[in-house]
Amino acid sequence: MTGPEARIRELFTAAGVRGWLHAKRIGSSGDPGPEVALDADGRVVMASVYKLPLLVAFCRAVDDGALDPVAPVRLLPEARTAGPTGVSAMSDPVTMSLRDVARSMVAVSDNAAADALLDAVGLPRVHDALRVLGLRATSVHGGTRDTHVSLVRDTGADTLPDAMSRLADNDRPVDPTALDPLLSSATTGRDMTRLLEAIWTDAAASPAQCAYMRTVLGQQVWPHRLAAGFPHPAVRVAGKTGTLGPLRHEVGVVQYRDEPAVAVAVFTRAARAEVHLPAVDAVIGSTARVAVGALRV
Repeated sequence: MTGPEARIRELFTAAGVRGWLHAKRIGSSGDPGPEVALDADGRVVMASVYKLPLLVAFCRAVDDGALDPVAPVRLLPEARTAGPTGVSAMSDPVTMSLRDVARSMVAVSDNAAADALLDAVGLPRVHDALRVLGLRATSVHGGTRDTHVSLVRDTGADTLPDAMSRLADNDRPVDPTALDPLLSSATTGRDMTRLLEAIWTDAAASPAQCAYMRTVLGQQVWPHRLAAGFPHPAVRVAGKTGTLGPLRHEVGVVQYRDEPAVAVAVFTRAARAEVHLPAVDAVIGSTARVAVGALRV
């Protein structure tokens, strides 16, 4: 293997991860057009990347008139999904519009917001969006709530915090179904760049809803993965992360000023299970930088 793929594989190996990557220029002519691909068709557990097709399904439901984006949603502490960010981390009842629920789901990967949105949209609409957009290698089986239930069950834990602790314990390795792409929500790098391209070319939903999705993805707050590879004011990065045990991902769009945008999907599975693996976070940005650099015109 030569070219950018060889360098990307070297970077993944140095970071102690198995990696999957796909990058392509958005709107490029040809079939499939210029690309950088490393195991781009290998299926990988999505973790919170599932929130991206859920966002698309929500926007398509708004287009169809099935959901009112400004309808209020009340999220109660005793009924919402646990998580470290957004409404999940709040102590009191919260009321917000559906479109701001979706915004929180993406901007800070809010688990409570994601499950509330999935309840409103319904899995059948998510499956329909995947079918219509031709994402044949992508499957969404449920939300974060379902993942938490399976983690508690499969680790033999009594509580979710205990399950997460066992998942991060290198001395007691576990193999829950939540980490199996045959049994959990899963996708490929190629499917995710296809979905991103559909959002950026107004093919995923109406132009107004695609513009909303591009705005929301650009509001994601995390600077330590994809964005870390492009610390320049002339580069815009929009994306969605995913994290679960040894999995750390990000899919997004990188655009240098006055150049075509590039869709990038980077998935990793670390050899170790610690909660904090900064070298793994960083390799998502460094491999994306290599891939985007090879596709710049």
